[in-house]
Amino acid sequence: MKILFIDACHPLLFEALIADGHHCIEGYNLSYDEVSKMIPNLNGIIIRSRIPLDKKILEKTENLLFIARAGAGMENIDVCFAESKNIKCINSPEGNRDAVGEHATGMLLSLLNNLNRADQQVRNGEWIREENRGHELQGKKVGIIGFGNMGSSFASKLQGFDCKILAYDKYKKSFGNVLVKESSLQEIFNEADILSIHVPLTDETEYFIDDAFLEKFKKEVYFINTSRGKCVRTDDLVKNIKSGKVLGACLDVIEYEDLSFEKFSGKSNFFENPSWQFLIKSDKVILSPHIAGWTFESNEKIAKTLVAKIREAIAVL
Repeated sequence: MKILFIDACHPLLFEALIADGHHCIEGYNLSYDEVSKMIPNLNGIIIRSRIPLDKKILEKTENLLFIARAGAGMENIDVCFAESKNIKCINSPEGNRDAVGEHATGMLLSLLNNLNRADQQVRNGEWIREENRGHELQGKKVGIIGFGNMGSSFASKLQGFDCKILAYDKYKKSFGNVLVKESSLQEIFNEADILSIHVPLTDETEYFIDDAFLEKFKKEVYFINTSRGKCVRTDDLVKNIKSGKVLGACLDVIEYEDLSFEKFSGKSNFFENPSWQFLIKSDKVILSPHIAGWTFESNEKIAKTLVAKIREAIAVL
């Protein structure tokens, strides 16, 4: 098969497919138009997020059998249209779920214990103790929205902290986890001290977290987002941090990311945006550049997951 790698992945994936006898092409610098010209002759595509595989480009496929996403989110692929053309769409959330769970836990612990702020103060010669008194995770109620690979991984990392985990997933019938309480959204609104979202970006979840949503919480809450930036309306989140409704936020993803996730969006001059200026200056906010699932180990595990899934897909063709 002729397989195009639009984005670089762990070399294990490229080498395994070559060893299986496939012709693999490195197209890491190809543009959307260049991929569009090549796509009629391709049998498979390996992608992360650099180029959207939308209906316009997929209409040109003639021999494409699969699209393999190195990662979890599929929002840059028109999956419905692809599947209507019998193109198998594969992702690999099993590969980076542990990394995401650990990253979310690390950000939360840092926020609760003022570690980023305290570190900077000590580096500046300040020794401030009382103002940096932290909060323990033990005994807190953590609401998790979305209990797939990422949400369940985060829950598993929390279970040693003796906190109560409330999980809600609209599309999951059984969680199979006795240490997690299957909850309604209302239960999370009523009880949660901490909210973490683990949902894909879809029409349903775009700006899912807004002012009206946050107003429903009975308590003041900490907020974590390691899913997608556009699941949260930034202006509304900032409004609720300022009011004290949201005590602090851990944001690995932001609304202002480029589609590729590799940089800030060039489409809007957000640097002067008051909400962005608040986020980068606030010691109630911890930011990271979409790296929750971006570990050396997850890079290799994603490749191994895709090798297995691609081989399985090819076997039934």
